[in-house]
Amino acid sequence: MSKNKTHIPVGPFLLVWGFSFALLAGFSLLVAIHAISQIWLFVPLVLLGLVAFDTFQNKHAIRKNYPLVGRLRYLFESVRPELRQYFFEGELDGKPFNRRQRSIVYQRAKNEKQTISFGMQDDPNRIGYEWAAHSVYPKQADYTKFRVMIGNDQCKQPYHASILNIGAMSYGALSKTAISSLNKGAKEGGFAHNTGEGGISDYHLQGADVIWQIGTGYFGCRQPDGRFSEVLFAERSAMPQVKMIELKLSQGAKPGHGGLLPAEKNTPEIAKIRSIEPYTTVHSPSAHSAFSNPVELTYFIGKLRELSGGKPVGFKLCIGRRSEFTDIVDAMRTTGIYPDFITVDGAEGGTGAAPLEFIDHMGMALNDALVFVNKTLSEAGIRNQIRILASGKVITAFDIARTLALGADACYSARGMMFSLGCIQALKCDSGKCPVGIATQEKALYKGIDITDKSVRVANFHKNTMKALADFIGSCGCEDITDLRPEMFYKRTQTNENRDFAELYGIGKDRDQSREKPFAFAHN
Repeated sequence: MSKNKTHIPVGPFLLVWGFSFALLAGFSLLVAIHAISQIWLFVPLVLLGLVAFDTFQNKHAIRKNYPLVGRLRYLFESVRPELRQYFFEGELDGKPFNRRQRSIVYQRAKNEKQTISFGMQDDPNRIGYEWAAHSVYPKQADYTKFRVMIGNDQCKQPYHASILNIGAMSYGALSKTAISSLNKGAKEGGFAHNTGEGGISDYHLQGADVIWQIGTGYFGCRQPDGRFSEVLFAERSAMPQVKMIELKLSQGAKPGHGGLLPAEKNTPEIAKIRSIEPYTTVHSPSAHSAFSNPVELTYFIGKLRELSGGKPVGFKLCIGRRSEFTDIVDAMRTTGIYPDFITVDGAEGGTGAAPLEFIDHMGMALNDALVFVNKTLSEAGIRNQIRILASGKVITAFDIARTLALGADACYSARGMMFSLGCIQALKCDSGKCPVGIATQEKALYKGIDITDKSVRVANFHKNTMKALADFIGSCGCEDITDLRPEMFYKRTQTNENRDFAELYGIGKDRDQSREKPFAFAHN
């Protein structure tokens, strides 16, 4: 009868133990003959202690079977992202943004050379490759005119927005120096800064136009029991810096998922901003308590518009069930209350920390969602009442042009703006240990951000991207962003076959004119 025996790799195991004892004996001999100081005995003793600890612990099989040497596995694993990014990653390999995408943001933010040479590095024959059809009759587009009026005939204070703005990122998720840099950059560049659902902090009030985002936690306009506070909302929405209000139903990083603010992170400063008790654990529920169905949602939007003095109010969502969005559109028509804008967040959005399953397998991609939302609003006959904003991996002029062609009126960029601050895509946003001081609350890290310098870089990135967009659409024969059409963009769907976006997404060749016409009232 055979007996079960635990197999131990005797060779490496005995070799490590033998080496440790030999080292101890060697150092002891050197000390005995006064060749070295006694303090050097700590080296073999510490080494022997680690070997013994690894041998007799039971949590890590590798360290138990390969004492000391097994620790190298965890060391190499911990520095794997850095080794890959700095030594082995190709120009187009990095995820979620490759080196080519990151580099163009850095160059534009620093006002450095933005051209490349010796041809494209992407493969135009690969399935999924996207490109734009240029014109033999190029035109000159003026990037200073890349703005859009937001506010329908129910809005008293419409806002003339840039077509590229800073996406939602809260203070708390980002450091005070990062938020201040973004806001000052937005002021200098003349574009808007979305607060994220964490409320309006002093760092959001450095002079830029602000889009106040309100989530399920109602931070900044919250009663002690967590319900919406009309009084606080009216007070803060009246601030002159607040130009629009965005009600967040869901976000691309974690649609249908709430958040958690641990007690240790809930400092008195954060608590004051969010209207909560300091040093308490606060949950952001998955759903809103102020409404529970589409009709109540539209009435709540109307209430926010009234309480804010008629400022543009919209909502943000990542499309999941199509029928639920259709129900919201039906409720708009029933109540006659229309949001001034809808922000469509693609599933590829991702500044918020979230479980893997939500990041990788929940929600609709931006392109599909944009087409669906635009079509639904148009078919309902209310597209001319509502602007569409889009967010989700918007970095380059091509990203913006493609997004506008698919139905958006303006875009957000969150991670692109983070890159302009100096983000290196360390993928440690949820650890509080961001090495460049952006996604952290550790003073030793965030003090490395020079607000004066970084704000200029944020403004530069926006300006140079707008210039690149003007050149790009001009090459397509367009004088303005409203001239962009889905049939100008193509995608390789299989070998030797390209399909334009109009055909690919089932969009009519006749452009929806609602985006080109002003709303029902005149704006100055």
